[in-house]
Amino acid sequence: MPNSPDQSPLGQRAPCPEAYSPELLYPIPRAPKRQDIGIGGQPPFFGADLWTAYELSWLTPRGKPVVALAHITVPCETPNIVESKSFKLYVNSFSGSRFASADEVLARLRADIAEAAWRGGGASGSVGVRLTAADAFDQQQVHELDGVLLDRLDIECTHYTPEPSLLTAAFDEQPVEEVLTSNLLKSNCLVTGQPDWGSVQIRYAGPQIDQGGLLRYLVSYRQHEEFHEQCVERIFMDIRRQCRPTRLAVYARYTRRGGLDINPFRTSHPLALPPNVRTARQ
Repeated sequence: MPNSPDQSPLGQRAPCPEAYSPELLYPIPRAPKRQDIGIGGQPPFFGADLWTAYELSWLTPRGKPVVALAHITVPCETPNIVESKSFKLYVNSFSGSRFASADEVLARLRADIAEAAWRGGGASGSVGVRLTAADAFDQQQVHELDGVLLDRLDIECTHYTPEPSLLTAAFDEQPVEEVLTSNLLKSNCLVTGQPDWGSVQIRYAGPQIDQGGLLRYLVSYRQHEEFHEQCVERIFMDIRRQCRPTRLAVYARYTRRGGLDINPFRTSHPLALPPNVRTARQ
């Protein structure tokens, strides 16, 4: 039986692992939630989930601790997401084990996460992993999402669960190409009910989307319970159906929990992944 969210480590007492434990990774199939939003086969998007792990540490062969940041790219084609608490426990399991080098840590991260993300899908694949050593920490950037900020609008908000009917577009006018952003995305964890705070960027070409309606729609996620990846795919599909853009990309950056941030990106057309650069709130 496929793993389900309520069987995951979320919301359960879990001691910090004392030794490297790849079996802690808990994959959850993407398919059921995609079916909920009308995706029964091949998704109408490309993209990836960009993770940053801030709590990575391990021991040298002589027992001295090392710290680093890990940047992970999980393609959205993988059959599974990796549940975030299991990811945290897995990353922390490195802290009590000795490794010959950072390259060995990198190789194990890449192999373990790929196995979990692609498990049960009938095909194997890879994930991207990059480490930032401590001597490069001061090169890490902070940058807000580029685009026109919707939050400037003085609107009335009355919906706090996703309401696609709030999305409208000017189908009888000339098409436009624009990038819109908001810092008001907030949803709740599917299992624990704890808040997930995020910023979102919507890049599209086609009939001009009504900005007030789009902001109301984004605010309507405020009491919604889904994982980050699922929220972004729901936003993508609702905009695609309601506003019929010729091109569409949705990118969200969520604030970190448990030393991890998760930043899903979905695009209707081949497009380079955005750089994994944190925002001020991350």
